[in-house]
Amino acid sequence: MFGIENYPGFIMAAFILNLTPGVDTMYILTRSVSQGKSAGLVSVAGIMSGCVVHVLCAAFGLSLILSTSATIFTLVKWAGALYLIYLGLKTLLEKNSAFDMASSGYGVMNLSKIYKQGILTNVLNPKVGLFFLSFLPQFIRPDHITGPTPFLILGGTFLVTGTLWCLFLTWTAALMTNTLRNNRLAGPLLQKLSGVIFIGFGLKIAFDTN
Repeated sequence: MFGIENYPGFIMAAFILNLTPGVDTMYILTRSVSQGKSAGLVSVAGIMSGCVVHVLCAAFGLSLILSTSATIFTLVKWAGALYLIYLGLKTLLEKNSAFDMASSGYGVMNLSKIYKQGILTNVLNPKVGLFFLSFLPQFIRPDHITGPTPFLILGGTFLVTGTLWCLFLTWTAALMTNTLRNNRLAGPLLQKLSGVIFIGFGLKIAFDTN
């Protein structure tokens, strides 16, 4: 169908890959635990919007630029790393604790920022684009590899499985918020931990040679 091979195997592989923790997972978890379900859902929307960009790039060949140009790949990689480090430092230096910000309520502008941060966190990670470009063709027949349709179908499937997993993460993580809110030390500690995690992932992306 549409040049796709072993579609059930792809769905199974997609679920397994979605279970692997990474930058996107940690971003969603930190937002959900520290700022509640609404922030978690918006962060999921941001991450998945970024994935849509990568799927479209893979489908129409734009990701080939990243895979063939070492200079562009390096520039995008460092941009993503610096952005994550910026988010981490901003979180560490925030005077209010995570739960203080959550209890004050989130307006449209706050949720909009979380959404945009989610998009940038995903889009500025070049390895996500290269993942789609290298993983999806494994399930496409060679005579269909140049057309966008199978890429779009497989990419859309991956987005659906990823969204379901991320929504589950958001729901379970948000349940922890009320419990942790009763602990006076939990808010500041969680905020510092979130900042350190973002910085750590930024450094990993920057200096990862694989």
